[in-house]
Amino acid sequence: MARWALVAHGGAGVIERDQLRPEQDKAYREAMGRVAEAAAAVLKAGGAALDAIETAIQSLEDDPLFNAGRGAVFTAQGDIELDASIMDGSNLAAGAVAGVRRTRHPISAARAVMEQSPHVFLGGEGADAFARSCGLEQVDPSFFFIERRWKALARELQRQGLPIPPRPAGPPAALDTRAALAHDEGKRGTVGVVALDSDGTVAAGTSTGGVTAKRWGRVGDSPIIGAGTYATNAAGAVSCTGAGEYFIRLSVARTICALVEMKGLSLQAAADQVVQRDLTRLGGEGGVIAVAPDGQMAWSFNTSGMYRARIAEGEAMVVGIYKDDP
Repeated sequence: MARWALVAHGGAGVIERDQLRPEQDKAYREAMGRVAEAAAAVLKAGGAALDAIETAIQSLEDDPLFNAGRGAVFTAQGDIELDASIMDGSNLAAGAVAGVRRTRHPISAARAVMEQSPHVFLGGEGADAFARSCGLEQVDPSFFFIERRWKALARELQRQGLPIPPRPAGPPAALDTRAALAHDEGKRGTVGVVALDSDGTVAAGTSTGGVTAKRWGRVGDSPIIGAGTYATNAAGAVSCTGAGEYFIRLSVARTICALVEMKGLSLQAAADQVVQRDLTRLGGEGGVIAVAPDGQMAWSFNTSGMYRARIAEGEAMVVGIYKDDP
């Protein structure tokens, strides 16, 4: 029986010690630790990697500290458009959604696409309609409104010389004190989880709100199988975060798995080769988390920080934010 293991991330970017107030540092570390513990509880009980991932990412999607679900950034039109993907390493089954606006948990919509449809990738209103038909919780778009994110949109549109759209109707008037702790790690962010269960199956999931002031229906790497998410029991599971256009061009998640499977690299060596060499050479910024069927865990990022946590059977949990964290 394989040991279980799990790695989670809450986004990579410009995250430096002198930029986070002590209460922000504490809030992010506690959030990552809480998510990792919740997912680990599923694995400890003999649960499936997919269930652990969905549990963890749902929690991250509900936490306004992160750019996913309720903490998502706004498009240039003043909307929230959410993307997510999930993949099962035992059979290469995968599901993804992009541009959803009313589904509370995009990661659950992605899993529904994988398990309840003949498709892999659904987008826009159709993705929301499918999620609704599967009984997934729907919310008014105002549910996702975070004042801090709206102000970030206004600043970015002013910088670009673009008009600021009308403020959305119906957002809560009260200030969310937890949302006020959110750090702008570079106008982008993502959450993701990779897991190995006691049956030896690896899986990966990723969810995001995209990039502040994105236009023209832009979609990044997070919902693209092979770019932002990939899992195969032949090599491992990977979830990515960063400048999606570069991750797409390099097929980062799939490439890391290919280096393990076809060249025999360790998981950490493969992640470092793609992130520290290939991605950096191309000019992209971001990071990855990964887990292998033999229990190897890895993360690699070329930014100043990445919110992250890992835990495995017989090992204490490790939580980090900055480059010099463990």
